[in-house]
Amino acid sequence: MKSTMYRNLTITALLMALAIMIPIMMPLKVVIPPASYTLASHVPIFLAMFLSRKSAACVVIGSTLGFFVAGFPIVIVMRAASHIFFALLGAWYLKNHMEVLSNAFSFVTFNFVCALIHAVAEVLACLLFYTTTTAPNIDIIYVVFVLVGVGTIIHSMVDGYIALYIYKAIPGLKPNTHIE
Repeated sequence: MKSTMYRNLTITALLMALAIMIPIMMPLKVVIPPASYTLASHVPIFLAMFLSRKSAACVVIGSTLGFFVAGFPIVIVMRAASHIFFALLGAWYLKNHMEVLSNAFSFVTFNFVCALIHAVAEVLACLLFYTTTTAPNIDIIYVVFVLVGVGTIIHSMVDGYIALYIYKAIPGLKPNTHIE
């Protein structure tokens, strides 16, 4: 039992480090505030979801910190913080349904539902920001719903598949290792 706990703690710490470093170091990123697309920025979160809810929450905190330290606009940092919703819900579902990770059709559905939750949370974060600040006047429908909403669905699904590929490539990680 202790070795599993230490293993999960170590993996979580490594995923947090990746989540912090990706927004800072990743050369492939497009930033059109409030939209931003940083390749693989959700991968550590998905991998943590595959591990546990606690890991997912910690990695989301790390990711949010990474976007903040990288100097992204506060609306993008708020979007990073909103990842807590899809990460915790996804990890909660996986706790009892790890077979989703080994069934192609089930994973498509799981990944799409996570992407929808992810997009709704990010759109709400943007709407909260733009309705409570004196930020510049923008075309809310296009920028928030299309660039952020639709863009997040696509970006989240791509990162979900990258994370699944990495998860399956790591020896010793089996579906029954999901521990709370």
